[in-house]
Amino acid sequence: MVSLKYYKSDSPLQDIHQTIQEDGCAVMTDVLGNEALDSFTNELEPYLSAAPKGRDDFTGTKTQRTGALIARTPMCREFVMDRRILALAHEFLGPHAEKLTLNLTQAVAIHPGEGTQMLHRDREAWGTNIPRSVEPQFNTLWAITDFTGENGATRIVPGSQKWAWDREPAHEQILQAEMPKGSVLLYTGTVLHGGGENKSSIPRLGLIITYCLAWMRQQENQYLSCPPHIAKDLDEELQELLGYTQATYGLGYYSDPEALPGEFDPLVPELALGRGPRKRERFNIDQLAKVT
Repeated sequence: MVSLKYYKSDSPLQDIHQTIQEDGCAVMTDVLGNEALDSFTNELEPYLSAAPKGRDDFTGTKTQRTGALIARTPMCREFVMDRRILALAHEFLGPHAEKLTLNLTQAVAIHPGEGTQMLHRDREAWGTNIPRSVEPQFNTLWAITDFTGENGATRIVPGSQKWAWDREPAHEQILQAEMPKGSVLLYTGTVLHGGGENKSSIPRLGLIITYCLAWMRQQENQYLSCPPHIAKDLDEELQELLGYTQATYGLGYYSDPEALPGEFDPLVPELALGRGPRKRERFNIDQLAKVT
């Protein structure tokens, strides 16, 4: 029988990773407390309140979205750098890349009266050119408010990451990721999912943070969403996660457009932030198997 598995935030990460491999999704509860949720909501409010509604059924004509959250909301930076989430992301994407990068930050408010979003796979952002054997993306959806069956909890089809591209799910295979605020839905770029219908009287607010293989183009252009004059003041690990480092040797260098002829070229991205590259150890999920 199809099910969506739930884990406490201090559960062994290997168990959560195994479920994501098998089902394409899992929920981690009790990740955020009320103080963190309130801080993020307050930081987000001026940007979200000014955000336009979607332009079609996919973006949602009663749905607001806003991004550039690394630059705009300091609390989001802490969510992105959560060691449990990063350990899972590195473990999941590690077979296909030496490094991963931040793909997208987006707050999504589904307002009353919004219908269901079509089921889709997030990897479709890169078309169909990536081999099926390569999973390009690791996704997180943070419940900033409660996610319920009434207010539009995300619909998801566990196991569908293994299906043929054109297979349609039966009604009973589509589940809703109901979860209390402070929880996180973890899901792959290949599993079928979509926003739910909001039949309640209040908005449902979620935060999407996704990671991808560092040799791929990011869906949200982080160099424009968080340019060097902002990124230079961030934690170095977060700078590198944004893409201010070379993914592999020679991939991601730049040339200074204001350099004089004959000055050294090319340059490593870290120099745009006033520092040189650092050597970092890869995340080890076994060392983080039990995080409190």
